[in-house]
Parts: sequence; structure tokens; C-alpha cells
Amino acid sequence: MRKEWLKKRQNDPVRTQMFYAKQGIITEEMHYVAKVENLEPELIRSEVARGRMIIPANVMHENLEPMAIGIAARCKINANIGSSALASEIDQEVEKIHISQKYQADTAMDLSTGGDLDAIRRAVIANSKIPIGTVPMYQILHDVNNKIENLTIEKMLEVLERQAQQGVSYFTIHAGFLLSSMPKVAKRKMGIVSRGGSLMAAWMMHYHRENPFYTAYDEILDICARYDVSLSLGDSLRPGCLADASDDAQLGELKVLGELTLRAWEKNVQVMIEGPGHVPLNQIERNMKIQREYCHEAPFYILGPLVTDIAAGYDHISSAMGAAVGGWHGASMLCYVTPKEHLGLPNAADVREGIIAYKIAAHAADIARGRTGARDVDDAMSDARYKFDWEKQFSLALDPERAREYHDETLPQDVFKEAEFCSMCGPKFCSYKITQEIMENPEAIANIAKMASEKAS
Repeated sequence: MRKEWLKKRQNDPVRTQMFYAKQGIITEEMHYVAKVENLEPELIRSEVARGRMIIPANVMHENLEPMAIGIAARCKINANIGSSALASEIDQEVEKIHISQKYQADTAMDLSTGGDLDAIRRAVIANSKIPIGTVPMYQILHDVNNKIENLTIEKMLEVLERQAQQGVSYFTIHAGFLLSSMPKVAKRKMGIVSRGGSLMAAWMMHYHRENPFYTAYDEILDICARYDVSLSLGDSLRPGCLADASDDAQLGELKVLGELTLRAWEKNVQVMIEGPGHVPLNQIERNMKIQREYCHEAPFYILGPLVTDIAAGYDHISSAMGAAVGGWHGASMLCYVTPKEHLGLPNAADVREGIIAYKIAAHAADIARGRTGARDVDDAMSDARYKFDWEKQFSLALDPERAREYHDETLPQDVFKEAEFCSMCGPKFCSYKITQEIMENPEAIANIAKMASEKAS
């Protein structure tokens, strides 16, 4: 499908969705997104032209099914996958991308740092219909044998071009962390917790030179424009603990990201902004408002935020709380956190847990924002529960397999299909059943209503 769309535009001098949108052209990708989102195609075009929505869709990713990230669309979630030096099998990463799509992650980031990074990425993209993002810095470091002092702008640009040719739809680059921010970092409890940010700090301190991603930003934009790679401007100085939330380092970098956003738009490159980190619940709304102000309403893509620092093993829950509030107050995409956060490399089971936690958070945010149709599935689930329609309940659940598994644990297979109760209350104490029996006597209900009315008068 998309292969044919791209063929028609292969000779166009610029092929980014933002370029077409600015020319008043509604691309096939925009039409597709409009249908999925139940929005007017012209609204999609105008939001992309304005920079308030992105359609991350590298022209080299031919089997991609387009999607949109922006405040006018439903709240999206990203799943992080990737190898490490201790676990770098291609098959494991392919399994993770299959799990990500099965449980309906909207995008995935390949954050591989070990093994054959190019082979892993090619396999992930070949098996993915959703946009794939990367942090190119990880491969840059890998390709210079993990010696940060050997990083050159030439190597950096070569890796970006290579990944763009492979079909990566968005890059996280840490271009907003400047030398002038280092004194602010020194005041923190936990310093720099971003891997990309810490590597940039090491390079800058070694050479006493400005961040090369900032220095070569125009060249980076040229690569992105050639392939329609969106930029996810990384928050190198995101807070890694509650004590560092909303500090001068974090907000100072955000201002620089706002400047970089305007420069990207001038070259028709789509942009979203990455956000915190660890943030107390009462500061999340303010963070969302500040981002919109500093970054000209570019879509906000937030990690969590985690609302407590003590949930090790359950950080997917702690962070989903913050993610729901962030989505409610304007974040466009939520980067999932798994139970392994801070503890280890996630496996396929952890990916599933993280995705479901964040699907819940994103859906809760859509309901809170009053998005048209967001609550329809909840109302359908309520009807199915009241009717004891178990099969319908399973089909409507975000994780149908888990719902069926938990239900069937305590009721034999030959019982559950007809049972008008579950094992929590049993047949005698089921509130639905009791209510239904009451409602089957309309005369009694009418008499009670009459008595209540007479008493009130």
C-alpha cells in the first residue's frame, strides 16, 4: 500500500509530511491517519503544517502503517526494546517487536547497544508496521569502540545517514544540552541520568567544546529532510529523582529545544519534544504547560513521569500514574516503563507488562480530555459485565489473554460460559445478579418511588 504512495512522489525534491502540509497537500498518509483517528483530513494537514502533529514515516519504511502524534489525535504510547552487551540476540528483539505490535504499542524505539546493531535494526524494521525510533548516539559510541573521545561530527553524520537509509522514522538526539548547563548539573542530587546526555557531557568535558549535535544541527536537519525522519529532541537533563524535578537544568534545556524546534520547522523537519523523568504528581501539569510555551506546542513525548522513587520492581505502575496525568494535561505520547526499570534489561514478558500499563494510562488520558468516542469501549464493557457476557468482556479488555486467564483460574471451563457470577462473590452475593432480580419487579420499584416522593413532599 505505502510502496505505491511513495512511488508517486519519488521524484519530488522534498518528501516530508510537513513540506506537503505547508503546500496545502493532503498526502495518502494524512488521509490514512484521518480515517484511523476519525478526524477530518484537513485538520490533520493543518496540524502537521503548524508543527502541532507529526506523522513519523521514513520514506524507506515501505511496510509502515502511518500514525500521528499530536494533541488532536488520541494519546499514543511507545515501547522501548533493544539489546545490551549481555543479551544481543536478533531473535529476542524480533520477538519484542512482535509483542509490541500484538499489544498495540504505537511506536517502538530500538535502543540496542550490543551485538550487530545494524542487523538487529534491519530485522526490527522488516518486522514492524509501526514507526521505529532510535538514539543514534548508542551506535555512534559502538562504532568508535566505546571510546567517546573518538567521536567526530563526520562519524555522527554517517551513522545518522545509515540509520535513515535503513528506515528509522525518528531520531532522539541530545542537541539541547549545552556546555553552559554543566554548572546547573553540579547542583543536582543525581546529576545526569540520560545515557545520551551523560555521553555528551563526557565528550564536551574531554574536549571543552560545544555539543556536536548542536554544532552540526543544520547537517542533521538536511539528513532528516531527505528521508522524512522526525526528530525527537531528547531531554538530556531530565530529572532522575523527585529532588531534581523542574530544576534550572531541566527547564533551561527545554528552552534550547524550543529554539531547535523552530530551526527544524524552517527545513520542513517534523519535531516532538521529550520530557521528564521523575516528577511529583503535583508538578506534572505545570511541566506540560511550560513545554507548550517554550516549544511552540510541538508534541510532547514523556517518559513516565515516575511519581515516586521507591517503586523498584513496580515502576511501570508508578510511572503510569504520572503518564495518565501528563496525557490528561497535554502530552501526546507516553514512553512506557517496564517493571525492570532501574533493575535490568526488559524481556518479552516485561514489554507486555509495560505496554498494558501505558495503554491504560493513555486511554485514561483520552477519557479525561473528552476525546470523541474515547469512552465507547468502556460503556460496551459495562454492558457486557452487567449481562455476564464473558466472551465480550474478554474481547474488549486491553489484554484479553490475561483477562481470560484470571477468570478461568477459579471457575471450571464447563461452567464459566454460562455462569452469572465470578469467583469473587459467587452466585449468592453477586451485586449485578441481586440488582437484576430487584429490577425484575417494576411494581415494587414504582411503589418505593411513590413512597419516597410522598415523604419528600
